[in-house]
Amino acid sequence: MLRQRALEVLQIPDPDVKAPAAEALLAAARAGSLPLDPLRAMAEPPGLPGRPALPRLVPADQVPQRSPFTLAGRAALLHAIAHIEFNAINLALDAVWRFDGMPERYYLDWLQVAGEEAQHFCLLRDHLATLGQAYGDFDAHDGLWRMTEATKADPVARMALVPRTLEARGLDATPPIQAKLRKAGDLRAVEILDVILREEVGHVAIGNRWYHWLCARDGLDAEALYPTLVARYAAPRLRPPFNLEARRAAGFSEAELAWLSTGG
Repeated sequence: MLRQRALEVLQIPDPDVKAPAAEALLAAARAGSLPLDPLRAMAEPPGLPGRPALPRLVPADQVPQRSPFTLAGRAALLHAIAHIEFNAINLALDAVWRFDGMPERYYLDWLQVAGEEAQHFCLLRDHLATLGQAYGDFDAHDGLWRMTEATKADPVARMALVPRTLEARGLDATPPIQAKLRKAGDLRAVEILDVILREEVGHVAIGNRWYHWLCARDGLDAEALYPTLVARYAAPRLRPPFNLEARRAAGFSEAELAWLSTGG
């Protein structure tokens, strides 16, 4: 069963095994070789998500600032992005197995996200190796998964606060990071982030699509509800500058962008 397999892949601790397994699961879903089983409710096993012993997870304010203008600083910066991409594999797989009763397209959308995030992770992992580093060599924080865990009982909040809040922040952060990497002469890293930014627009759009779908299904006002969810779950308040072009491409309305731009 496709959703059962998504849970099994989520439980894999080794990133070098999990990433190809997520890509294989997407291929199986597209080929129709696994039954979807959308109505099956599954119990949560202990120990989610599967992850390696390293990196060591520390509070966000204990992760040092990363300058790309030294080799070590550039490696640490790219490691932080790789960690985000690894966690993004997990959150996409969690969205597949956890929430039953959704349309088929919902599951295919999130399997697409899982497969593409796996590719992003591998691109960054391989580039880190050229800098003499590996995933796990630097400390990292766990903010993305903590919000995934906090919203596990509420798919509306999950769609609102993980893809279209925390992941959407990457749309804003990536171009300035690319500018610094370009200045530092790491053009391969700039190319990798081009791929990630382009596909992350689509991932945020998927979050927007299913947030609005769920709100419409439940008779909720999506734009009015969002600030309430931010407050209820203590989501980070986002600060400018915002990549308005990318956010519009990902499906944010002008009213939502105005709310962001006024500080929420």
